[in-house]
Amino acid sequence: MARRGGFGGGNMNQMMKQVQQMQKKMQDAQQKIEETEYTSSINGGVVEISANGKKEILSIKIDKEIVDPEDVEMLEDMIVTAVNEVIKKVEEDASEKMGALTGGLNIPGMF
Repeated sequence: MARRGGFGGGNMNQMMKQVQQMQKKMQDAQQKIEETEYTSSINGGVVEISANGKKEILSIKIDKEIVDPEDVEMLEDMIVTAVNEVIKKVEEDASEKMGALTGGLNIPGMF
């Protein structure tokens, strides 16, 4: 009598191939996210922040018209707001792209 594999033999091999394919797709998506440049601007573009998908700030542009030595706090607040906004964009894009691959499963450490 032929002996069957404990987990269905061929089905296990097929499942492993599917897992490997999903891992590859997730790695590719993560790399694409990391290479993407995200930009956030506030108050009509007076402060603009660019970051990559690794959440590294690439550039900060400030319209010289808003630089007021008497109100540095306002400029600081706008920079903080723009940085937080661009990081939120990165996280939302990563969550959307990775969620599409995982079917909405929350895999710890992925994003």
